[in-house]
Amino acid sequence: MPADPRELRAEARRLRAAGEDDKAGRLELAAIDASVGDPVLIEAGAALYSGDLRTAEQVLRARLREDPFDVAAIRMMAELAGRLARYRDAEALLRRALELAPGFRPARSNLATVLHRQNRSAEALAVLDTLLADDPDNPTHENLKAAALGRIGEFDEAIELYESVLAKAPDQPKIWMSYGHVLKTVGRQPDSIAAYRRAIAIRPGLGEVWWSLANLKTYKFDDADIAAMQAALDGKGLSDEDRLHLHFALGKALEDRGEAEPAFRHYAQGNAIRREQVPYDPAETAEQVARAKAMFTPEFFAARAGWGCPAPDPIFILGMPRAGSTLIEQILASHSQVEGTMELPDIPALAARIGSGTKPLADYTADDIRALGEEYLERTRIQRKTDRPFFIDKLPNNWAHVGLIKLILPNAKIVDARRHPLASCFSNFKQHFARGQSFTYGLADVGRYYALYVELMAHFDRVIPGAVHRVIYERLVDDTETEIRALLEAMRLPFEPACLRFWETERAVRTASSEQVRRPINREGLEPWKPFDPWLDPLKAALGDVLTCYPDVPGSVA
Repeated sequence: MPADPRELRAEARRLRAAGEDDKAGRLELAAIDASVGDPVLIEAGAALYSGDLRTAEQVLRARLREDPFDVAAIRMMAELAGRLARYRDAEALLRRALELAPGFRPARSNLATVLHRQNRSAEALAVLDTLLADDPDNPTHENLKAAALGRIGEFDEAIELYESVLAKAPDQPKIWMSYGHVLKTVGRQPDSIAAYRRAIAIRPGLGEVWWSLANLKTYKFDDADIAAMQAALDGKGLSDEDRLHLHFALGKALEDRGEAEPAFRHYAQGNAIRREQVPYDPAETAEQVARAKAMFTPEFFAARAGWGCPAPDPIFILGMPRAGSTLIEQILASHSQVEGTMELPDIPALAARIGSGTKPLADYTADDIRALGEEYLERTRIQRKTDRPFFIDKLPNNWAHVGLIKLILPNAKIVDARRHPLASCFSNFKQHFARGQSFTYGLADVGRYYALYVELMAHFDRVIPGAVHRVIYERLVDDTETEIRALLEAMRLPFEPACLRFWETERAVRTASSEQVRRPINREGLEPWKPFDPWLDPLKAALGDVLTCYPDVPGSVA
């Protein structure tokens, strides 16, 4: 007769209470093993496998009401939460599972993944080091550790670890792709391409790796590549993920050949798939902008003068994605006093926590506000690899949090990277983002988003004049030295000639524009929408006066 998991767990709890941890640990794992044949968990597992998350949740919730100590069920519930991107819930469940069964390695591995997905890479690395101490050659753990190292800028160690994993598991296309990503980041483009090509050779239908080649921006596909991508699209059993990546890659390949109509068709098809996966409600962005305008008034800031953390360290580069922010970052990071990092998630994380709390921001005390600024600096410290006094946070979406930034870090510098509305919006429409940026998958959505961004930035120009330095991309291209000198002056940095020869600066660049900013400024990207103009009426309508006024804004001067 098979062992009863409940009896095993009860005996394990008794042994733990008596201090017999080794015996308890063996029984805890035996209880989990005994759950394999449990009909309830088999039903929940089948629902998870088929994507029927509603059924899986109902079954698991019922089981945990009946038996809250069922570690296998707790772990499955954590997997369900992770599938729904409820990572905090998943983390709490996994910590509970490990509290009940500390030796349950799969739950510890899941915890590392959940921490990584929350951008808590240092914590993820600590968990992974514990796992690797017991199982040093586990390629799954090594692969995740390499990804976490890349997230915090430890690229040499990440590359070494990927190479170790691939030496043991050379037929893993996704690991070759991840290896290609980090090689791209450090500027080793030929090696990056070779890694991507190895992934394609192993799995020709892996859409994400075709898009990774396209996303180099400087790579040109040949006839054989286009035929291979089309054949993969025409094949059976292709997942939506592979399909949408192939559409975006084919769109880029055909655009480079001047074939606008089929290129736009592929872009539109890729966007349609992605829009189903990550629905976007423009009303939520409009409400966020309205709340920010109502809260952050001259009176609000005047009443809190002198509050916040006085550190001048951060330089925020924000605005729309694909508007020149990586170029501005590269220029500033070429200065001896400025360190480039990446698109940091910390300001949105702080804003989300404030928004979900019981105390509104208007009720925060001076100590509360200063603590938020200090927390931001502490959270971002892991990204700083040099002793340069200033560092860059170039998350574009921080435009929505300018008020919070100036409240908690009043001496931080802010740069608004702005590009022609059609150039910026269409560049977003043809860009597949690995995460976030759900507004980019519809022409009307991205146009309305751009208009709301302009509206809020104009508000802050009125409320805190001079707090934001605006760089107009087209002016930067036309008169590079004048604009760079003005940028440095606004950042209160002395002029350095290296900023004019930014493409010679060797540093890791972790965005889609990494290869473009390793070349001198050129005019190639000024009007990317023009060949596609016949299909852009929804975008133009959504932009409205913002389009006709550019580079000024409706009702004021930018």
